[in-house]
Amino acid sequence: IMNMRLGEFVALTAMMISLVALSIDAMLPALPVIGMDLGVVNANDNQLVVSSLFLGLAIGQFIYGPISDSTGRKPAIYVGLILFIFGCFLSIFATSYPVMLAGRVLQGIGVAGPRTITVAIVRDKYSGADMAKIMSFVMAVFIIVPTLAPAVGQGILMISTWRMIFAVLLAMAVICFVWFAVRQDETLPRSNRATLSFSRIFSAVRETCANRVSFGYTVAAGLVFGAFIGYLNSAQQIFQNQYGLGELFPVYFGALALSIGVMSFLNGKLVHRLGMHLLTLRALQLTVILSITFLGIGLFIDQGMPLWMFMTWALSVFLCQGVLFGNINALAMEPLGHIAGTGAAIVGSLTTFISLFFGTLIGQAYNGTTLPLIGGFAVLGMISLLVMRWINQPNH
Repeated sequence: IMNMRLGEFVALTAMMISLVALSIDAMLPALPVIGMDLGVVNANDNQLVVSSLFLGLAIGQFIYGPISDSTGRKPAIYVGLILFIFGCFLSIFATSYPVMLAGRVLQGIGVAGPRTITVAIVRDKYSGADMAKIMSFVMAVFIIVPTLAPAVGQGILMISTWRMIFAVLLAMAVICFVWFAVRQDETLPRSNRATLSFSRIFSAVRETCANRVSFGYTVAAGLVFGAFIGYLNSAQQIFQNQYGLGELFPVYFGALALSIGVMSFLNGKLVHRLGMHLLTLRALQLTVILSITFLGIGLFIDQGMPLWMFMTWALSVFLCQGVLFGNINALAMEPLGHIAGTGAAIVGSLTTFISLFFGTLIGQAYNGTTLPLIGGFAVLGMISLLVMRWINQPNH
């Protein structure tokens, strides 16, 4: 059987996982052009190019975990990449906005495959320090790609049309497919496969939702990530239309993405000292205090918040997000160790559905100022704190 060296395995894993971030963030600079070409009337509707991908992700995450546990890892990833490739074709040749959005949903359903199953493959192949080492490489990719992706999109727009961004994604997916097919062996032996039974999936869903800790933190994760999707949805309008940054948009977006990444990395070091629960609580409290403060200031500034002030708020809140993203998911998964694969699929899927709903609301509320976004972080942060209080109530 093919023996991949560690470096090649990390590179392949990183490339497959980076498809998600590229599919989201490389699109951002192109949103207005896509909308203009495909006859979108309301500028806020351009955001649906982002939201529709998350809709596909939410549906897809739910499907692949159980499928890969019963068919093995490779077939599930093949299905995902093929769906993603079809979705790219739909978007490349779309002549109407609904067809473009259908392509995006399909891309989301497809890319959820590599996104969820690569982590399972790492778990199958490695354990202990090796696994931690690979996961930290994977996290580094997770951090670097969103930082650079809008610049990639912007660069493509300078030499070609928005359709070329989808063509580049398509080419990457084809490379991943061939590389994975030829070089990666199946990591789940037949003896370890579970039969695909709906009753097992249903009982896992029931267990996840009946457990106060896993359900509570899943809801909290959905709220936290919802505010962030609100930001992804309106980032292009805020930076390019409101602040007139034009081609500098990727620089500002990248700086904020980097702050989340750096903090996620530091969080790994802090977690052993302070514990996930305390870190999550403090990061949420800080997010709420900062957002309410800046919202208050913003309401009294007539011509809207200056860029430096918005960036001050965004940088400080995104540092908190870096702490939240890693911990809150781990907290939701903690009681689900015995059904880890299906548990992760359910938690991921529910989190994405919740966040998609709130993120779309925040994005659609964009009114030419940053207030809906900052208000969204304040409100969703407060609800998350209430959820955390509920989780930690003693049972009577």
